[in-house]
Amino acid sequence: MSERESMEYDVVIVGAGPGGLSTAIRLKQLAAEKNQELSVCVLEKGAEVGAHILSGAVMDPIALNELIPDWQARGAPLNVEVTQDQFLFLTETKAKSTPPWLLPDCLKNEGNYVVRLGAVTQWLAEQAEALEIDIFPGFAAAHVLYNEAGAVRGVLTGDMGVARDGTHKPDYQPGMELLAKYTIFAEGSRGHLGRELIEKFKLDAGKNSQSYGIGIKEMWEVDPSQSQPGLVMHTAGWPLDADTYGGSFLYHLDNNLVVVGLVVGLDYANPWLSPFEEFQRYKTHPAIKPTFNGAKRIAYGARSLTAGGLLALPKFVFPGGAMVGCEAGFLNASRIKGSHAAIKSGMLAAEAAFAAISAGRQHDELSAYTHEFERSWLYEELNKARNFKQWFKKGRTVGTLMTGIEQWVLKGKMPWSIANHKPDHAALQPAALCTPIEYPKPDGVLTFDKLSSVYLSNTNHEEDEPVHLTLKDPNVPVRVNLAEYAGPESRYCPAGVYEFITDASGADHLQINAQNCVHCKTCDIKDPKQNIVWVVPQGGEGPVYSGM
Repeated sequence: MSERESMEYDVVIVGAGPGGLSTAIRLKQLAAEKNQELSVCVLEKGAEVGAHILSGAVMDPIALNELIPDWQARGAPLNVEVTQDQFLFLTETKAKSTPPWLLPDCLKNEGNYVVRLGAVTQWLAEQAEALEIDIFPGFAAAHVLYNEAGAVRGVLTGDMGVARDGTHKPDYQPGMELLAKYTIFAEGSRGHLGRELIEKFKLDAGKNSQSYGIGIKEMWEVDPSQSQPGLVMHTAGWPLDADTYGGSFLYHLDNNLVVVGLVVGLDYANPWLSPFEEFQRYKTHPAIKPTFNGAKRIAYGARSLTAGGLLALPKFVFPGGAMVGCEAGFLNASRIKGSHAAIKSGMLAAEAAFAAISAGRQHDELSAYTHEFERSWLYEELNKARNFKQWFKKGRTVGTLMTGIEQWVLKGKMPWSIANHKPDHAALQPAALCTPIEYPKPDGVLTFDKLSSVYLSNTNHEEDEPVHLTLKDPNVPVRVNLAEYAGPESRYCPAGVYEFITDASGADHLQINAQNCVHCKTCDIKDPKQNIVWVVPQGGEGPVYSGM
């Protein structure tokens, strides 16, 4: 058996998204300013930087202005400035537009850009590499390493060349230890190592339960007559019922590209609901459908969002490291934006880590990161919207009314905070108490099935490898989920991973088609008994999104 190799850095960063790369860039900037040597590496589980990045996205450049002030001269792919905001309330056949003067500030996008976040991330990687930062795509951090005192001392990448039965193939390679004075975790929403750290260090003690959503997105090439670069449209209402949190986005890029998606809160109650099917149905609305006349769908993907806001934000520092971006939950759900928060939180973490290393410290708690966050514009922004998700847990009517009062009337200066201590998975009701939902068959032109959609995500996993969607108890899916909740995993998964089949004897079984997984993490969040635990497959596997 091969011996494990190890490499040592001053800082190891897990995840090459906007948060992780901004952390790395800021560290190197500070080292250059002080004329110090600092070694930094970034691990990325995707086959290439940006492969697993999926977001709407409308980007506020406020944090990028701070990180790289001359980003325009450097050719950052922020090319489409927002020209118009539209917000529609939908019924099944009608659409009512909100007058611009009634929109709260959180829904106004003047000065922001419609971007392909994967392309922005690739550009950030180019800036990082120019600063001699080591970036290792195709290497998934599988385990956290701790020292004798219990502090984080680095990560272990996953073994390669392991067969499904656990034996080693001829090309087996053991994972590598990446050791550091500080380790920064930037895995994105519901990162599996972040979940471990939150549990181990009890980082969410005294906080609201975290809230999540699933965002399902497609990219289309539309007829030039339908292209309106810079148009940003959001909707609320149909096809979701009044008790289900969610909303859509439809953004016009340049080059006749339009991205369209639906976000569904994972605190929904009806186990018959399918976020994927709700999204397909949404596109058929009379106010939405014309955009796609004569258009061609060219990309598909799905990803969870960490949406609980400031009141659900866990303590994000611990001995030996910190979390940044959506790993911690810095997304501002009221603005439907998180990339600027990821960049800013990464910068703050970098500044705290650099100060600690310069002072000769290692493996302690980066308390300066917490203090500086509380003094930052990011804290002020999140504080103004701290009740957003909590109000919408009380239904669309209450959520809309109270968000309007807090954001439009009080300008975010409200004297109250709303508690929520019910995790999303606990919201699911037994199937017998809920109304089944009949979804129309896809037409293959505007609406599609899951498998043809997954094909567009370029997802790939080796069939002969350990299944990365693990079950604590293999009997729970049939005994509990199928019996009580009508097998919700077959509907909440947007990639057709979970399938209940009946064998020749009439017995039911859960079949896990792990090769379809787009790494959205919905199953890890929504499983009613928290029996599904998502772990990393071999490095480089999963979707390969094209600038999504």
